[in-house]
Amino acid sequence: MWIAWPAFLMAGVLEMIVFALVDPAALHWSEQPVAVSREGVYTIAFFVFWCVIMAAGALTTLLSLSPFEMNRCPVPRGERPADCAKYR
Repeated sequence: MWIAWPAFLMAGVLEMIVFALVDPAALHWSEQPVAVSREGVYTIAFFVFWCVIMAAGALTTLLSLSPFEMNRCPVPRGERPADCAKYR
C-alpha cells in the first residue's frame, strides 16, 4: 500500500492535468478516431497512469534497499537451506 495508494492519488492528479489540456474526443490512433467513449478514455488513461506511477514507486523502493536487506536470508538459522547459509 506504500506504493499503490500514493500512485493512485498522483494518477488522479495527472488525469486532471492531462485531460484539462486534451479532449478525449480529439484523440486519434493510426490516423483513425479512437473508437472508445470519453469515459472509456478517462478510465484507460487512469489505469495506465496508475500502473506507470506504481512501477516507478516499486523500482524506487527496490533500489533503496541496502545490499544487506537484499541478500539476507529470511529463514531462521536452524531451518536455512544450504544456499542460504552463506548469509549469516
